Amino acid sequence: MSSVSREWAKFAIGLRYDVIPEDVIKEVKRFLLDSVGCALAAFKNEDMNRAHEYIGQLGGKEQATVIGYGTKTNMPNATLMNSLLVRALDYNDIFWKEDPSHPSDIIPAALSTGEFKRVDGKEALVAVVIAYELELRMCMAAHPGVREIGWHHASLTQFVSPVVAGRVLGLNEDQLTAAIGISGSSHFTLGGVVAGHLTNMKNTADPMAVEAGVRAAMLAGTGYTGPVEVFEGKEGLFEVIKDVKWDKDVLLDGLGKEFITKECGYKAFPTEALTHQPITAVLELVHGESIDYKDVESVLIETTTRGADILSDPSKYNPTTKETADHSLPYCIAVAVVKGNVLPEHFSEDVIFDPAVRDTLKKIKVVANPEIDALFPKVKRAIVTIKTVDGKEYKKQEDYAKGQPENPMSDEEVISKFKSNAKGKVDDSRIDEIVEKTLHFEEIGDISEYMKLLY
Repeated sequence: MSSVSREWAKFAIGLRYDVIPEDVIKEVKRFLLDSVGCALAAFKNEDMNRAHEYIGQLGGKEQATVIGYGTKTNMPNATLMNSLLVRALDYNDIFWKEDPSHPSDIIPAALSTGEFKRVDGKEALVAVVIAYELELRMCMAAHPGVREIGWHHASLTQFVSPVVAGRVLGLNEDQLTAAIGISGSSHFTLGGVVAGHLTNMKNTADPMAVEAGVRAAMLAGTGYTGPVEVFEGKEGLFEVIKDVKWDKDVLLDGLGKEFITKECGYKAFPTEALTHQPITAVLELVHGESIDYKDVESVLIETTTRGADILSDPSKYNPTTKETADHSLPYCIAVAVVKGNVLPEHFSEDVIFDPAVRDTLKKIKVVANPEIDALFPKVKRAIVTIKTVDGKEYKKQEDYAKGQPENPMSDEEVISKFKSNAKGKVDDSRIDEIVEKTLHFEEIGDISEYMKLLY
């Protein structure tokens, strides 16, 4: 049997729009709208302005557009910047079986190459489907996930992004196999970027792996070669990351026949994934029981060992930056109690240092529950207990956060989230047009025209 890389190349080259189920096409259009909204919401944030300054310093041929800014640069630079924008608020999609990932980080690899090649909407959607189908399989292939032994999921994305870019750029089977080898042997990422005190690299690691895939596809397109057995070969992925058990069949079975894209979920809150179940539970209690934050005596969060450790270490009780705040379970819960929701604006400096939020933060305790650990990662249960000063106690168990397939966001909710994110970032008159064009993306004749709507 040929290598995994070659089988992936055959799948990507051979996939046609008309064999993809309609419900899968609809879902990737929803993911596209959600991702564009996340990118527009992050436009002009301080960290994004710094990244955009860096992109400007690099220069490059004007091949593709940067969302929001309207800058024209080369395909890898545009991919990096757009992926950063999609990822910056930690508000884009989430898939987590064995490993977590945000497949929409890879969408910019399809957009930048697609704009350069002037492909139509159908071809771009095929590329996005490829991104989801392969990334989700990567997240299910290791037992336990590589994140459990200290690697970041960008280590998985590096194998997928060159396939997406290579499909759009028209690479042949040998070239696409080489592109996977080039990217997949060069961008492993340490889990340290999302542990302890967090920096801008928290949301930059995966976009860099997406950028690497575009560069690898471009390089392979010239005839440059790379390892053809980067998965199963000598000192390849399976051999080197050996503290997990790899299931090769997961990477290949059903490709092009059984589509799993719809198993990915959305984020209703711009925060780390394991905060979503407890946030969902807290909001249900706060609104359902009309609990005023001034009346709260204590909040107990029972979660996984990971949630109690990484998301609730001492630094998370004193967040001073957005990067730490949106990965702080105590902070997110304090905001949910005080503000009645958790939205992008709740990670500004004013809210981070809001006396009411700070005071409530001290009332929150996070503990690991062994019974919840036993369910993880299949079920990411959270149990919330809120006690009020009058002695009342309210308890809620939540297994599926809002936005997950088991607790889905409706079309109206996805559109509403997009409009909220886009407001003030593009002309109001254009917001409805972006929604319309995205939800009918297959009718677009040249996606370079679509990109003009995004700045």
